[in-house]
Amino acid sequence: MDLSVGQTATRDLTVTPESVRSFAELTGDYNPLHFDEAFASGTRFKGLIAQGGIATGLLHALVAMDMPGPGSVFMRQNWSFPRPVYIGDTITAIGTVKSFNRRRGIATMEFRVTNQNGQDVLTGEATVMQVQSSASG
Repeated sequence: MDLSVGQTATRDLTVTPESVRSFAELTGDYNPLHFDEAFASGTRFKGLIAQGGIATGLLHALVAMDMPGPGSVFMRQNWSFPRPVYIGDTITAIGTVKSFNRRRGIATMEFRVTNQNGQDVLTGEATVMQVQSSASG
């Protein structure tokens, strides 16, 4: 895929209790902030929140499947999490190409993940590479 500066892609996900549970089963992240309502309600978050990896995972899907697309991988990431993602939130990942070296197949991209209220829950930048396969057919 040819990229151009300013090009964008988006991807959405509604965070469910099942997705939080599946992420915990995969990673072992059973933090009480994600599962214990009494504990979570006594924190600054005032309720259950999703693991940060769910938001970053949405970015991985965007890069691998949408832009640059299949065969693409992250080389470097720098994320900030200004707000939590709550269970039940619908989050939208937005990736924007800031620069692209066509010869090397490497792009610098800016990322935002917002909740259904348009509030940033993740911001950052990453370097991604389009990996070419020599396999045919």
